[in-house]
Amino acid sequence: MKIAILRGPREFAVVDEPVPDVQPDEVLVRVAFCGVCTSELDMWTGEAGAHLFPRFPGHEVSGTVEQVGPEVRGLKAGDPVGVWVTGRGFAEYVAAKAEHCLPAGDVPLDLALAEPLACAVNTVELAGVSLGDDVVIVGAGFMGNLVQQLVELRGPRHLIVADTRDDALARAKQLGATRVVNVTREPLPEVVKELTEGRGADIAFEVTGAQAPLLMLGDITRMSGKVAIVGYHQGGRREIPLGQWNWMAFQVVNAHFREEATIMRGMRIGMRLLTAGRLKLDRLVTHRYPLPEIGRAFETAHAKPEGFVKSTVTIGR
Repeated sequence: MKIAILRGPREFAVVDEPVPDVQPDEVLVRVAFCGVCTSELDMWTGEAGAHLFPRFPGHEVSGTVEQVGPEVRGLKAGDPVGVWVTGRGFAEYVAAKAEHCLPAGDVPLDLALAEPLACAVNTVELAGVSLGDDVVIVGAGFMGNLVQQLVELRGPRHLIVADTRDDALARAKQLGATRVVNVTREPLPEVVKELTEGRGADIAFEVTGAQAPLLMLGDITRMSGKVAIVGYHQGGRREIPLGQWNWMAFQVVNAHFREEATIMRGMRIGMRLLTAGRLKLDRLVTHRYPLPEIGRAFETAHAKPEGFVKSTVTIGR
């Protein structure tokens, strides 16, 4: 089978490997698509450690069950599934635990990205958005859009989305934001203050992975409100005005998850919502590249040209 290997910074190659063996509790999945995750970009650039090459990225897999192990129940050959693996996803086949493969139903496989859905579901669950809350989401990229859709299902009063890109804000507005703010032209704290009668947001989500939005959270969140750090903060250190955050008695939500049970719970909920049509990804997967052009998929995810939301690599249908 073909698999993409990252040999060095920004240096992909597609090589041949044997099809993986299937353990009794596993299934063999013929991969259709694998999404490019923001968390993999520092791996691609080499900032995550040049000594760690070669590497095999790819964990946002969708595809079709090809073979099932003798202990597997509930899945059969031909079933479309969203899959969580921890790597080696940019390949023609992956072997995965059956419990890590969830039915995709009639959802097109390029949209059946179960793993990022799990992250967004767990974020909103942990933040505990309640009916009537005033919510701010700073960052209108792929994860910001997923969080926004899930927050909207919770019934907020105001759902304010901020970004620096007009195209991203237009999409957030189409997805149901009650107010969008381009922070290069409008002061977000003043907009939030006006809309919330001077209190500030009940919950503010930072979904950028950048320093400036972290600083902004303290100026848009009410006393004893919640600040949820969703962005993946790669690279160097980050700073927060801890004295201000102490005084404001913020509840800090670290929206990153490593426990398998938590990840799988989020995947199950996310795929239930997706297959029921309660979540939509059709406007969010914007760039598709064949496996031999995987380098372009990562370049695009890194550059984020106008209209970009998410890159996926097409491996098979």
